[in-house]
Amino acid sequence: MSFLTAEWRKLALANYEVNPELLQPYLPHGTELDIWNGRCYVSLVGFMFKNVKLLGISVPFHTNFEEVNLRFYVRHKSDGEWRRGVVFVSELVPKLAIALVANTIYREHYEAVPMRHSWKNDGQTQTIEYDWKKQDRWHSFHLDAATEPMPMQPGSEAEFITEHFWGYAKYSETQTNEYQVSHPRWEVYAVKNHRMDVDFGALYGNQFAILNQLTPTSVMLAEGSEITVENKRRLV
Repeated sequence: MSFLTAEWRKLALANYEVNPELLQPYLPHGTELDIWNGRCYVSLVGFMFKNVKLLGISVPFHTNFEEVNLRFYVRHKSDGEWRRGVVFVSELVPKLAIALVANTIYREHYEAVPMRHSWKNDGQTQTIEYDWKKQDRWHSFHLDAATEPMPMQPGSEAEFITEHFWGYAKYSETQTNEYQVSHPRWEVYAVKNHRMDVDFGALYGNQFAILNQLTPTSVMLAEGSEITVENKRRLV
């Protein structure tokens, strides 16, 4: 049985090209940065968790909630094949119990903060916004997109960003937690415009304040789908 089943819906992604040296201190043992067309990416991602079940059981008041995370992309070679995965710098949710479980079992970097979201659709444009509060300040990620989804193009930047099916978390300097995430190929929406009010330095530390001066290389909206997260294993 999967450790977690859920839906990830309306994933808003802002992708930034950064110097790989920025991410080296966060690399779990046994992984290396996954580079696409010479670019090293870090992504700010906002989405909704829906219909969450842990080991097949719904936990009251913890089935639907927002998440905003800052993540980057890695790969790990297993049995001669590359596994492409994600490392999370930070994951924000509005539920303390979710943060405690994820931090304890998977050694992730969850934090519980006030959050809210808004989804609107007037038939011509859908408007998606995620807001979260930290250090007495509200941050927001807003975008307007088309209402008709499009298939993901093979070899595209969107495919690279969304199709990493493993998670890696640093357990120690010599040990790494690995877990598998599964979902079907997602559809995406054409983004018309976006607006961000985010202080990356305040949220993630001075080393990430440089993102305040950068324009995202791309901004995406993916519909999402049902997902599963499997139990972790330890890499040494």
